[in-house]
Amino acid sequence: MAKPVGLLIDVTPLRRYPAFRRLVGGQCMTLLGSQVTQVVVPWQVYSLTHSSVSVGAVGLAALVPMVVCGLYGGAVADAMDRRRLILLVASGSALVSVVLVVQALAGLDNLWLLYGCVAVQAGLFAVDLPARRALVPRLVGPDDLPAANSLLFLVFSVGFIGGPLVGGAMVVLGGYGAAYLVDIVAFAVAITLLRGLPSLPLPAGGRRADLGSVVEGLRFIRKRPLLWMCYVLDIVATVLAMPAALFPVLAVERFHGTTATAAYLSAALAAGNLIGTVFSGWLGAVRRLGLASIAVIAAWGVALAAFGLAHELWVALLLLATAGAADTYSAVLRSSIVQRETPDAFLGRTSGVWTIVGAGGPRLGDGRAGFVAGAIGPGAALVAGGVTCVLAVLALAAAVPSYLRYRVTPRADEPATKG
Repeated sequence: MAKPVGLLIDVTPLRRYPAFRRLVGGQCMTLLGSQVTQVVVPWQVYSLTHSSVSVGAVGLAALVPMVVCGLYGGAVADAMDRRRLILLVASGSALVSVVLVVQALAGLDNLWLLYGCVAVQAGLFAVDLPARRALVPRLVGPDDLPAANSLLFLVFSVGFIGGPLVGGAMVVLGGYGAAYLVDIVAFAVAITLLRGLPSLPLPAGGRRADLGSVVEGLRFIRKRPLLWMCYVLDIVATVLAMPAALFPVLAVERFHGTTATAAYLSAALAAGNLIGTVFSGWLGAVRRLGLASIAVIAAWGVALAAFGLAHELWVALLLLATAGAADTYSAVLRSSIVQRETPDAFLGRTSGVWTIVGAGGPRLGDGRAGFVAGAIGPGAALVAGGVTCVLAVLALAAAVPSYLRYRVTPRADEPATKG
């Protein structure tokens, strides 16, 4: 019997699965800390250089480690206890935060050290996220996957809102060192929560984390249009339309603001993510997951193109929130497709590729936005990116009709004993 579907987010996985609750709590603290860094480092770079190109290069500094470590990290997640893996990575991320605190307090003002910290943290993140994503189908039942993914994206939203606001406030109150210190505290709490996860032995069919394993995972994806379309759509949306690298220059030049204004723009995008997740209960009733994801990605592009034309701050914030909600719905729908269509033995590797396109794509998009804005201006860069995104998504939908036709069949609820 299918469970009832409402408008508000479904919290059933939190009630049913104790281990999933710990995963959610640990993820919340990890993202809060990492998002402080994501906001504060670009602003520190901008304060040193006053260059949109230099800020865009922050995203490019993370791209190579994101790709390499994402691919290999997915193989590792299919070859070792995923609980142990996420604890090791969280500890490494905390050490990166220590370096950021030291450089800020010492006043080093070294651009390359900042790029290096971003690169290392991106590599660790790319190892961590596949393991966490691969955990979800092992901790919750298949019918609870959309709800579980919505809850995890709610956590992302809280991190994306709290990180910019906390980071901006700490920079104003105590400088960059105080902002980076928040990372260390957040990672310490996350490690404490994640230590309570159960031991998770190798999935059936697990193998050595080597190049052969990586190639095997890529071949698995290549043969399945449903999977690679989920990734390609993400790349198109983020590379062509991601606006984050332009927030500092827009805050100063268009909205005549400060660090806080840039934080408001970042927080508005995240607020849309939050609104989307809070009102995500209806996703459980969606059966045409492919068609629905195409529609919301197109809405993302339209909202960001309109943002490029906005000259009033409140209008800009509203459009960014709209884009954020569309982004959340797209991510939940596509991640549910990947998790449903991937056997457990490949979940780490498919999640590794998801990490590359989901986290690496925005960084490449930041680089694109910075360079294009340097040539034609930030507003024109946003409009061009949003329009191109919509056209590209519609072209992909026409080229792969099987993705549009993809439909899921509801299953009976599993007993509330998993995890």
